[in-house]
Amino acid sequence: MSGHSKWSTIKHQKGAADAKRGVLFTKLSRDIALAVRDGGGADPDMNFKLRLALDRAKTNNMPQDSISRAIKRGSGEGDDGSSLEQVTYEGYGPGGGAILLQAVTANRNRTAADVRAAFNRGGGNLGESGCVAWNFELRGVVTVDMGDEEQAEELGLLAIDAGAEDIQIDEGVLEIYSPIERLQDVQKSIEGESVAVRSAEMSMVPKTTIPLGEREAEQTLRLLDVLEDLDDVQKAFTNADFPPEVLERYQADG
Repeated sequence: MSGHSKWSTIKHQKGAADAKRGVLFTKLSRDIALAVRDGGGADPDMNFKLRLALDRAKTNNMPQDSISRAIKRGSGEGDDGSSLEQVTYEGYGPGGGAILLQAVTANRNRTAADVRAAFNRGGGNLGESGCVAWNFELRGVVTVDMGDEEQAEELGLLAIDAGAEDIQIDEGVLEIYSPIERLQDVQKSIEGESVAVRSAEMSMVPKTTIPLGEREAEQTLRLLDVLEDLDDVQKAFTNADFPPEVLERYQADG
């Protein structure tokens, strides 16, 4: 598993810390509202984006009443979800790694100023639209905790039969990559084997990665943490490939 992919996995493991900072539930609520508003209604059986958002909310122990309010907001009840706007920001971290941000905001100017300030303080640069997006592609990613590597390989082959394009296995973690339209089929194929899926999501996966030295890697990880802590930033993606020893320290600090 590359240093980039492993960083993505560690992010999921560190998710509980976001909840303590009061950030995660707000972002999950926006995911749900937007999935209802833009993805096809409030029925998760008919709206796969909503199903993914609800799965993530439940995995992170989001209260049911908060989930219900988010669904109502996306349906046009209660707080007005129509004011939310999805925005993408692109830039570079220390060492030249590409960074792609997905944000949801009701105030585009405020969000842009916050993102620019975070890049500047973190030693990066906010770029123009399109400067790094070309190096990312939208793919489905299913992550499974697997202690048995042989079983992980078997599940990977099963996932490929269900439409997956690639698998990665490392240190007890199986990552499965698929076209977006086959993500649900891949997820169901794994769950059909009575295996718990840690996460199933649509992710911007880099086509190529750039290796970083230790100093630049540490700076980039700090910058990514700051960016993801911004209220309006939903997700951050990078093509930076981090040295294993830096990721070990990052995980230990989690």
